[in-house]
Amino acid sequence: MKHRIVVLGAGYAGANAAGRLAKRLHPADTDITLVNAEPDFVERVRMHQLATGQDLKPRPLAGVFAGTGVQVRTARVTAVDVERKIVALAGGDEIAYDTLVYALGSTAAVDGVPGVAEHAHHIAGKQSALRLRERLAGLAAGATVLVVGGGLTGIEAVTEIAEARPDLEVSLAARGGLGDWLSEKAQEHLRRTFARLGITVHEHTGVAAVEPDGVITADGRTIRSQVTVWTAGFAVDPIAAATTLEVSATGQIVVDDTMRSVSHGDVYAVGDAALAPGATGTPLRMSCASGVPSAYQAADAIAARLTGRPLPPNKIGYTAQCISLGRRDAIVQWVTPDDQPKPSAVTGRMAARLKELICRSAAWSVHHPTSMAPARRRHTVPDGNALTTVDV
Repeated sequence: MKHRIVVLGAGYAGANAAGRLAKRLHPADTDITLVNAEPDFVERVRMHQLATGQDLKPRPLAGVFAGTGVQVRTARVTAVDVERKIVALAGGDEIAYDTLVYALGSTAAVDGVPGVAEHAHHIAGKQSALRLRERLAGLAAGATVLVVGGGLTGIEAVTEIAEARPDLEVSLAARGGLGDWLSEKAQEHLRRTFARLGITVHEHTGVAAVEPDGVITADGRTIRSQVTVWTAGFAVDPIAAATTLEVSATGQIVVDDTMRSVSHGDVYAVGDAALAPGATGTPLRMSCASGVPSAYQAADAIAARLTGRPLPPNKIGYTAQCISLGRRDAIVQWVTPDDQPKPSAVTGRMAARLKELICRSAAWSVHHPTSMAPARRRHTVPDGNALTTVDV
């Protein structure tokens, strides 16, 4: 009887987890099923590019995983029963698992502020980015666009829009100071770039409500905008919180150093869906930079547990924060393993080339899912009533 592994979600984390498992485990002993709502892999780190009219290379998952042994199932997950070990899909189908890898990711947090869901756009997914793309394309010169949120996503979105549409009046509302978590060098470059692109910045500005023609700030002011783009935080799918899994206040599955649920030993969570510790014990932030290494950690831990081999140590840490500022400018802020900025940073065209290389590498790791793990060699050991194979 084969050990059944089901991976939910084929973003950076889920796709890399499935690919690494396929490389580490032998198909004679395991079945790996990857479930995703869309048939294609979506480069989420490029959604600001898609929204401003750029076309992205299609990456069908069926082609990505052809010949790997991973079975791709295009379906939307509606529920998980962790007691019965069953995943429910839209349309009434179910999939049983022995080990579950939960990688359903996150979307824009649109429920906390009145009017966001009704009146704002976001770029947390392909369809939402395409809706914004259509809206921006229909704007006449002089129209106003406001991006709410001063984090990485907000900065990338507002600079991309301003560069692609210099005829628009583009602004950013940030709860804190502009890039105030960056080093002094990076902050100075960011301000120069905003000035060059003509972006108006509303610093230390919270947003209390979004209306059809603008926003109401926390101090009662009105900022007019014909299009509001919401980038102020992420929210995870509520599916995990509806189970008996232990989750955080944000709905993320609480996991240990191996990305294994602290309440259910047959469930692993990776990427944005997990409240996971890094090597320093600091919780990992929602990002591609966390998703890929957490996927590798989970896959290696699963393989180790199925064969009785030593568990991999948690070495997940950060090196840099990469922020694109349009197509020809960027910031690469070097950071400590626990994500604190160092004084040094790369800026300008060199940073843009480095950021593009990193984005391409992340997509390459998904498009070549079995190339980033050691080659397997047949090695079977008892696993209950079954035999499991792993590379040695």
